[in-house]
Amino acid sequence: MSGSWILSGLLVLPLIGAACILVLRGQDEAANNNARWIALWTTLITFGLSLVAWERFNSALPGFQLVEQRDWFSHAILYKLGVDGISMPFVLLTTFLMPICIAASWTSIQNRVKEYMIAFLILETLMIGVFVALDLVLFYLFFEGGLIPMFLIIGVWGGKRRVYAAFKFFLYTLVGSLLMLLAIMTMYWTAGTTDIEVLLKTAFAPAMQKWLWLAFFASFAVKMPMWPVHTWLPDAHVEAPTAGSVILAAILLKMGGYGFIRFSLPMFPDASHYFAPLIYALSIIAIVYTSLVALVQEDMKKLIAYSSVAHMGFVTMGLFAANTQGVQGAVYQMISHGLVSGALFLCVGVVYDRMHTREISAYGGLVQRMPRYAVAFMVFTLANVGLPGTSGFIGEFLTLIGTFQANAWVAFFATTGVVLSAAYALYLYRRVIFGVLEKPSLTAISDLSGREIAILAPLLVLTIYYGVHPQPIIDASAASIDALIKGFDSALAVTKTAGL
Repeated sequence: MSGSWILSGLLVLPLIGAACILVLRGQDEAANNNARWIALWTTLITFGLSLVAWERFNSALPGFQLVEQRDWFSHAILYKLGVDGISMPFVLLTTFLMPICIAASWTSIQNRVKEYMIAFLILETLMIGVFVALDLVLFYLFFEGGLIPMFLIIGVWGGKRRVYAAFKFFLYTLVGSLLMLLAIMTMYWTAGTTDIEVLLKTAFAPAMQKWLWLAFFASFAVKMPMWPVHTWLPDAHVEAPTAGSVILAAILLKMGGYGFIRFSLPMFPDASHYFAPLIYALSIIAIVYTSLVALVQEDMKKLIAYSSVAHMGFVTMGLFAANTQGVQGAVYQMISHGLVSGALFLCVGVVYDRMHTREISAYGGLVQRMPRYAVAFMVFTLANVGLPGTSGFIGEFLTLIGTFQANAWVAFFATTGVVLSAAYALYLYRRVIFGVLEKPSLTAISDLSGREIAILAPLLVLTIYYGVHPQPIIDASAASIDALIKGFDSALAVTKTAGL
């Protein structure tokens, strides 16, 4: 199905908004407000266009749709865009969260407002580009390009150690991706193209697959991040502004998981099968170890950051189970985690804007002064735990079912992460929300404002809605995931028959 212009429109609209902000004159409050409104309306219009793309998307078809293709760089590299049932939900998640991030930054960002809004709009284009690119080089440009605006968002508008955190984030992710660039060059020399649709049908030799898989793994493992290359994430989260933490947890982390689904499993099936035990081991360590680390954190953002590493362990575990339930659960977990983790960071931002501290010990008894906040925080905390009736339950449950079919012991050890997540999440909630309101600084703290309710309400509704009615996400990706699993199994069968 041809898209003619829709996906290009999703990439161009944020850039147009950034250009409009760029030509604004002055640094006064009027210019800053104009920048905020332009950014907000740009992201809202982009979200509206993504809904048009969704309306034209046929989830019953497994292939790429809304495809646009133009020659680029002497026919060697293509400007080719398209979406399938795996990438479309991530496009919607990205465009849905961006207006929320702009609204969340409305009062908390007061310096260099125009530059901040421009950075976020450029970042939106690059993030959408990752999920719609159908050329490997184009994907790489979007994948790596997103480092630059996020580096600036952390480094300019972050906390006291923002420069250290920004450089750590940048260097970790860049070094891993250099190996992926070498793999892309090797694939081009072997297949003669960087067209992802063609490469998905190309059978690479099993020996070559292992080296290519490791090169891609180096990049995606850092981006997710997986243990032990996760240490950049807590620092980046702690120092980033609230909206930066939301995008980092909700979208940028998902690019690693998306890369595993789009490239590692279908293009290197033999290598994925060969390295599955390694992924299982790293996933279990991530789930158990980072959950234990989260239990001893005194900074709310750091606790949620380690929680994200643990939840991404369920994603990688489900993906490399390489069956329908596992992959479906991984996709669902990533979408759910995008909503829930983003909401949790917004909840931290609410109290930080009032008290200017994220230390858990600085709070307690907030339910007495902030009942609406306590309810919202409770829903997102329970979703993070994986309580039935919330979106967090569906993804974890499916990944555990899929993993159990592949390896019962891996599923058994991973299940301990569910217990540990309940421990650290409820421990955080009890210390912040319940107890005696004894700190004098909290006596005058105000409950959620109208703007904050408008920001959190859509996330709360979707968290519960997708917890009781998961079919929209499952149905959207079912055909594409079935095709991926069938192709994976067929490739393994061919290799086994050939005795390779």
